[in-house]
Amino acid sequence: MKGRILAFLAALGATLIYGANYSIAKDVMPLYVKPFGFIILRVVGACLLFWILGLFVKKEKIDKKDFIPIFFAGLFGAALNMLFFFKGLSLTTPINASVIMIVGPILVFILSILFLKERLVPHRILGVLIGFIGAAILVIYGKSEAENAPNIVLGNLYIFINASCYAVYLIIIKKLLEKYHPFTLIKWVYLFGLFVVVPFGFSEFQEIEWALLPESIIYKILFVVVFTTFFAYLFNIIALTKLKTTTVAAFIYLQPVVTSIFALILGSDELSTTKVTASLIIFLGVYLVSKRPKQTA
Repeated sequence: MKGRILAFLAALGATLIYGANYSIAKDVMPLYVKPFGFIILRVVGACLLFWILGLFVKKEKIDKKDFIPIFFAGLFGAALNMLFFFKGLSLTTPINASVIMIVGPILVFILSILFLKERLVPHRILGVLIGFIGAAILVIYGKSEAENAPNIVLGNLYIFINASCYAVYLIIIKKLLEKYHPFTLIKWVYLFGLFVVVPFGFSEFQEIEWALLPESIIYKILFVVVFTTFFAYLFNIIALTKLKTTTVAAFIYLQPVVTSIFALILGSDELSTTKVTASLIIFLGVYLVSKRPKQTA
């Protein structure tokens, strides 16, 4: 029970970080750092942190055949999803991005049934639907800004591809966690992801004019590297050791809530009855998805 509570807290921690990330990363791109160049910073920084963390964990030998699924976990979880997310976020608005991201739990739910043989538990199906409705209400009726969004349609498409890639990553990594320690896996996931993103982002990385970056932008870059990449991925993989994949994915529904709270703190949004109601609906959906069937221990 204690481990399950820790897993919930880890998933919630990742959600809080992701919710704040929309606005923080948007302030950096594309004016100061272009999307693919930013990905280089994310993956290199997080890869170093994960391998340093790995020094404090008992070394595990990975079967050669398992390097194939680990590579694909890196491809979908630490490369393609990030490349499409940051490129999409640079073209669309944070609100639009959060709209598209709420399809993620539904994709994970479908893939979990197909590949992880999760049972069709009625209250989880209901929770997925309720969470989707609440998140949709919140983002559709939330404040939307059109500035710094040069191609919303293409940006939204990229965000959808990102959500799909992340769903595939969650399914792959969940299977691997049955065999390996999460810290062992995540360092290899990011190492493989690094090899994929370097060819895409190296030229944009070279264009970064470090001397001209404002101090506030440097802090935001550090937040994305250390918190959005290192800690958020670490929290999610810890959560996956104790929770169903669909439960971890359902926390994505909370991201628009966190984004709205973050906007309220910054004074860029206002509280309304609609937002409070939608948030309560989302919390109900997440509760139903995370509730274990009575017959399971």
